[in-house]
Amino acid sequence: MTFSIAVRDGDFFGVAVASKFLAVGSVVPGVRRGVGAVATQSFARVGYLDELLDALEAGQDPQAALDEATARDEGRAQRQVGVVGLAGAATYTGDDCFDWAGGRTGGDGDSCYAVQGNILTGEPVVAAMEEAWLGSAGQPVQRRLVAALLAGDAAGGDLRGRQSAALVVVGPRGGYDPEAGTVADLRVDDHPDAPRELARISDLWELYFGRPEGVQPLTGELRDEVAGHLATLGLTGEVEQALEIWMGGANLETRATPEGIDARVLEELRREAATPTGTSD
Repeated sequence: MTFSIAVRDGDFFGVAVASKFLAVGSVVPGVRRGVGAVATQSFARVGYLDELLDALEAGQDPQAALDEATARDEGRAQRQVGVVGLAGAATYTGDDCFDWAGGRTGGDGDSCYAVQGNILTGEPVVAAMEEAWLGSAGQPVQRRLVAALLAGDAAGGDLRGRQSAALVVVGPRGGYDPEAGTVADLRVDDHPDAPRELARISDLWELYFGRPEGVQPLTGELRDEVAGHLATLGLTGEVEQALEIWMGGANLETRATPEGIDARVLEELRREAATPTGTSD
């Protein structure tokens, strides 16, 4: 009833999941900074999350931890679990999971993944997720997970349709409070196109809580342009100060930089200045 991907990319761990199931994010993902990520599904045993993360933190490799956890579980024939840690990845699909059900793992060292799903339209769903993950190497983990989830959905996804989706990423930096370690923790609990709604929310999260990218110095024609947009919005005077005021009101403080203006901030400023009466959508 679910398709998911658990990953490690350097110091970042994450899970993305979608399902024809209410609030799948409250059940499937478990992620721990510096330790690993787990996805539990198909008559999900939520206890797997802490058990497996504790085992990983204690030094077990993912396959051994998963083997021991499922061996203790009398309901293992109907379970499906993906695990990634510092030593690689493992996935498990019980013999009684509803078709199509299966998973794939790959990578080692600093980058690995476990993709799995049940009640899917077919194996192309997990194959597409794997391909999307591998093909997005070098991009931020959050974007890679969204790409994998959308690829699985486009390949057929859950046989029964769409309802919810979720994304959790932890790491050494990023998100609202970088020191907290949560890069993103997003859920769409009930929506007819949950994967795409999650992608939309994820993009907004990156906009509001991402760090500066594509920074250009506020000089010459760009400085004049920015000053003009700010004046349209009722902010005049020294450009840097006016920009700071506008960014504070737009919840874009994390993208502030003394080196100039962030590319996404400039995009948002242009958009808002084009519809200054509040009619933007």
